[in-house]
This record gives sequence, C-alpha cells and structure tokens, in this order.
Amino acid sequence: MATEGTLTPSEYITHHLTFNTKAIGEGAFWSLNIDSLVMGVLLGIISMALIWMVARKATAGVPSKGQAFVELMFGFIDDQVKNIFHGDRHAFIAPAALTVFIWVLVMNSMDFLPIDVMAHFIYAPLGIHEWRSVPTSDINTTFALAIAVWILMIYFGIKVKGFGGWIHELFTAPFGSKIWVWPANFLFNIIEYISKPLSHSLRLFGNMYAGEVIFLLLGLLASTSVTGVFFGALLGAGWSIFHILIVGLQAFVFMMLTVVYLSMAHEGH
Repeated sequence: MATEGTLTPSEYITHHLTFNTKAIGEGAFWSLNIDSLVMGVLLGIISMALIWMVARKATAGVPSKGQAFVELMFGFIDDQVKNIFHGDRHAFIAPAALTVFIWVLVMNSMDFLPIDVMAHFIYAPLGIHEWRSVPTSDINTTFALAIAVWILMIYFGIKVKGFGGWIHELFTAPFGSKIWVWPANFLFNIIEYISKPLSHSLRLFGNMYAGEVIFLLLGLLASTSVTGVFFGALLGAGWSIFHILIVGLQAFVFMMLTVVYLSMAHEGH
C-alpha cells in the first residue's frame, strides 16, 4: 500500500473519501460504515451531554455565557416551531426539532477539522487508515435521519387521524373524494411519500459532500508549489468562512423540513 506522500491527486482524494467499512455477512451488499456510525453516535452523545450540563447548572439569576447561548438557541428553535406547528409543540415536536438541529449542526461542523492533520496525528497513531469525520457527508447517515422522520410522519398521521382516516386521506386528498379521482390522489400521495425522504436526505448529503471535496481540492492546490500554498491558504480561508454559513444553514433547513413534515402529518392536506 502506497504511503499518503506518494499518492497521486486522484488517489489522495479517493483515500480521504473512503469509508471504514465492515461487511455484514458473506455478501458485499450489506455493509456498515463504522466511521459514520461511531462519529454520529459519539457526536450525538457529546452534544446532548453538553446541553444537559448547561441545563443542570442553569440559574434563575444572571445566566452564564453558556446558559445564555443555550437559552437563545432554545428560544430560536421554539419560535420557528411555533410558526409552523399549532398544536402542543412542547410534547414532542419542539424537543425533536432542537435535537435534530443540534445533532446535524455538530455533525456538519466536523467538516472544519483539517483532514490531513486528523489523519496523521489522530487516526494513524490508532492504526486507522481510513476514517471519515463528517457523518453527514455519508448518504447512509442522511438517509437514515430522513427515514426516521418519515416513519414519525406516518406514525403521527395514523395516531391523529386513525388508520382508517389515514388510508382515506391517501385516496381523497388533495383532489377531492369523488371515486374517479381516487387513482390520481393515491398516485400523488405515493409520490409525495417517496420524494420526501429522498429530497430530505440528498439535500444535506450533497452540500456536505461537496464541501468536503472542495476542501480536499484546496489541499491539493496547496501541495503544488509556493504559489499554490498562498492561494490554497487564501481560498481555504475564504471557503471556510462561507462554509460556516452552509453548515448552519443545512442544519436549519433539515430541522425546518422535519417540523414541516411532522406538522403536515398532524394537520393533513
């Protein structure tokens, strides 16, 4: 196996975009991306633990900087949910939205870690040669999140309307309840149910994957010459600043779509 210093540009990019994958069973179809799973679970535990620690130390008096930040974030998410969902948002929707936003934001933020520094000084000493730090640049992660929201959407649809009411809505909305439009209604709703998790997952994955590739390309530019180092550092700094917006915006969009889908499940067409 060639060392990283002797890799061609294409091999360098391929190396850093390769998952630490473990096959499940004998076939090649079922496999598990260990890095995405471990990083996703670990970041979820860490982010929730930090918020729990801040909440545990919260006071009614003058808040600390950490408490003020968490309260600001809580209030912001709650206001967004209140504008979309008109039921008892504190029972489930608002906490779920907050959890989704924080978790996706933290996973997205791993894209700011210098990939070669992490590879040489963190993963290599542990004997890990292939490890991707950004779980949301893995389509399996974003699709799993979207499928979880999709399952909740169906669950709340049946819970609020009853199974019969949910089936009835499949055939009578949005074009009316006349029997001759039932096929059109059913087809429309099936397409909607299929497209929601696809668009929900692919939007987040596409943006984070593209961001990771651009960082790799800028790293390759910096390795070409002294001029490449200058322009690579300059463009890298600019892209990092712009990427802050992408990281936060994509977490916000994913959270908002989650709230919209769950709100639609409660209210129907």
